Amino acid sequence: MTKGVILALDQGTTSSRAMAIGLDGQVVASAQEEFPQIFPHSGWVEHDPEAIWRTQRRTAEQTVERLGARKIAAIGVTNQRETVVVWDRKTGEAIHNAIVWQDRRTASITQQLAAEGHEPLVSERTGLVLDPYFSASKISWILDQVPGARERAKRGELAAGTIDSFLIWRLTGGRVHATDATNASRTALYDIRKGRWDEDLCALFQVPMNLLPEVKDSAADFGVSDIFGPSLPIRGVAGDQQAALVGQAGFNAGDVKSTYGTGGFLVLNTGAELKRSTSRLLGTIAYRVAGQTTYALEGSILSAGSTIQWLRDELKIIRDGAHAGELAESIDDTSGVHLVPAFTGLGAPHWDSDARGAILGLQRGSTVAHIARAALESAAFQTAELLEAMAKDGVAPQTLRVDGGMSRNNWLLQFMSDILGIQVVRPKNVETTVLGAAILAAVGAGEFASLDEAASLWQLDRKFEPAMPAEDRNTRLAAWKQAVQRVKTA
Repeated sequence: MTKGVILALDQGTTSSRAMAIGLDGQVVASAQEEFPQIFPHSGWVEHDPEAIWRTQRRTAEQTVERLGARKIAAIGVTNQRETVVVWDRKTGEAIHNAIVWQDRRTASITQQLAAEGHEPLVSERTGLVLDPYFSASKISWILDQVPGARERAKRGELAAGTIDSFLIWRLTGGRVHATDATNASRTALYDIRKGRWDEDLCALFQVPMNLLPEVKDSAADFGVSDIFGPSLPIRGVAGDQQAALVGQAGFNAGDVKSTYGTGGFLVLNTGAELKRSTSRLLGTIAYRVAGQTTYALEGSILSAGSTIQWLRDELKIIRDGAHAGELAESIDDTSGVHLVPAFTGLGAPHWDSDARGAILGLQRGSTVAHIARAALESAAFQTAELLEAMAKDGVAPQTLRVDGGMSRNNWLLQFMSDILGIQVVRPKNVETTVLGAAILAAVGAGEFASLDEAASLWQLDRKFEPAMPAEDRNTRLAAWKQAVQRVKTA
């Protein structure tokens, strides 16, 4: 094992980050930069691909500069999933803004396909539901809306992919068009049992197969980049939530984690078994290493940290997440206020594209503190819905590992443990998404012989035990469900 570091690139929904992580799991250097969110219409969310590339490259360069003489052993990439870019193979320039995973503009397309009876095919082959959340309908929309795009795609002039593919293309100077199995599994175009792009699904969504990248293992050879140093190998790639599972050392069937970033994502390792949910949860690929696929069951919350960002940026009633936590702790409860953050619809288990957010139960005495507390509580309530759905599928975890920016809030994690009625566990390093990308790259570069060898990098920070009486918990959950029913359209 060398004394080098892994340069982990974390391209997220609201910011780009880079971290240099030692093979002991310690962060050696880092940089982070936010980029603009674009909201052209209600329910539409876009990113400028050049802003993504510019901020990701700049943070990586800053991190490398701070490393000094430390050698980089490999690059790892993790990314916001489902978000898609279509670009010109010759110039590398995108033909349209990236359409973000939160975007709901293609709801009419997926609803029509569902009405025509196509959801069983999509679910059987991809583990997903028919929803605009996933990449397929977004790619098709771009091809239809950009003049001449379909003709150019047929001529082989265009490439498409999730953000990891776009970054790999830029990092390698256009030499490599590739993705990993976890990102491919989120497109609704990839057969996760057979491990290949599916001709029937590509035809259904009208996505030419020549647009799509080569699919590799999560720890594999993704080419070399000369941007941050001579011939640095890219050896690990995974979608952010799968990377977080790796960073949480969730290598055994039954291990479960929940990450709270822009959204909230609960992922349960199901081992070699692809579990079919009857509760509208998702079957997906957890990771693929050495040709062996590990599957997962996932529940997706569309808005968690972005709810707090909305309070900060749009309502301008808090300074930051820490301020929201202080306000929440300053009162005993929300006095009946609920914030249902369906800004771009509701995710699992509802999958309601047309639902929109609401603040319910406001009274003359309601304050900023009540709204801030309701916003934080919504992350716990939505997690409870996911665990309830998992229980219906026969899985009832008694411990939940959590990570992401919101997991730094002790008050929130205690409330979450109370509402879930189970133990909530936080690691010392809550940036497990970046750590997971680094671990995969280290495995791909031969620095670790296997994922299991990296399990020791996970270290406990704190455990939270439920203390809320069951009657109080049930009353609060019932009130939350009533609030959600008020915003649902289906």
